[in-house]
Order: sequence, then C-alpha cells, then structure tokens
Amino acid sequence: MRETPSAIACNPCRDSEDERIVVLGIGNVLWADEGFGVRCVEALQAGWDFAPHVQLIDGGTQGLYLIPQVTAARRLLILDAVDYGLAPGTLKLVENDQVPRFLGAKKMSLHQTGFQEVLMLAELTGRYPEEVLLIGCQPEQLEDYGGSLRPCVKAALERALTIAVERLAAWGAAPRRREAPVGSDEAVTAPVLSLAAYESGRPSADSACRIGDERFLASAQG
Repeated sequence: MRETPSAIACNPCRDSEDERIVVLGIGNVLWADEGFGVRCVEALQAGWDFAPHVQLIDGGTQGLYLIPQVTAARRLLILDAVDYGLAPGTLKLVENDQVPRFLGAKKMSLHQTGFQEVLMLAELTGRYPEEVLLIGCQPEQLEDYGGSLRPCVKAALERALTIAVERLAAWGAAPRRREAPVGSDEAVTAPVLSLAAYESGRPSADSACRIGDERFLASAQG
C-alpha cells in the first residue's frame, strides 16, 4: 500500500499522475444484466465531466489486460454486476482490500475470475490502489444472449451513478454536469454498442436465437 498523503486535492506540487483516479466498468453487454458495469461507465461519461486525472474505462471482459490501468491508479472505482444472493437490482458496496476477496468468493463469470487475478497481482506487487470501491448490482437475468438490462437493474444504474459521483467528488475528481455531448472519438464505449444503439437495433426475443447461432444449431440437429 502507498503512504496516504496528508493533503491530496490542495497540494500543487503533487503530479496529477500520482492522483490518478480510474473508473472501471466491467462486464459483457451481450449477456443482459452482465453489462451493468459497462453501462454505468457509459452513462457516467454521458452525464459528467471530470478533472484531467480521472480516467473512465470500458473494461468489458479484458481481465488481465487491465493490469496497467489498475496498478497506475491511486483510487479505483469499479462498477460491475455481482451475485450477492440478494434481490435483483440491489446495490452493495465493498471497499479496499475486501474487493479481491469478495470477487473471488462471489464470482459468477469468467471476467470476474480474470479481474480478481488483476487485483491480487496488484496486491502482490505492492501496487494496489490506495482506495478501492466496488459498486456491485445484483443481476436479474444473465442467460439472455443479445438481451439488455432488465428494468430493475436499469433503475439501479441511476442509483449507482449517484453513489459514484459522490465518491468521486470526495476523491477530488471535480465532477460537473456535461454541457456538450460526448464525441464519437472520445466515447468510452463504441457508439455501435451504446445502450441506445444496442437496444434499438436488437431483434425481438421471438425472432432472435438467444442461445447461439441458429444456423449452426439447425445443421447440428440435422
């Protein structure tokens, strides 16, 4: 762990790189509520601007490829769908060195296994962020390939953003309401995969095969 400075936001001599805040949304948007973390980061960028030392990242399912971003962060905010065994849409916060242990005990997908390894490696190398907050949401539905967030999880997203902005403000991220829309070249999530584009272009559950490529399934059955 790094030594905690006595004055973070008001020390003009400290390099902004030393103050780096990383906001990381992880998950797979193709599996319904699994996309919660990515959708949170997307919405956070759409609604807010932050100080230059704040980095918003769509971590998707990158797993170990996120090591450089995690180890470079002084403060790390993680948004993810997590199986807490609670009612769907329930938010739960886990902090600091409890985060990797919690994800290890509650993993529900391969991306969480990979990300737990990222956090454990950061600990082993002495480059674990000084402060870590996981904002997790209990999913309702995961087995819906091509599906989107269920209503209760989408409602929880707004509550998660409120918590995230409050914590980021306390960390010195200087959040302020965005005045101009996000340009396509700076969007954390590819525009074609944005929530609005994804939902508007998605065929209905009746006409889309949600368990795999129906052409393959048809030939396999034949």
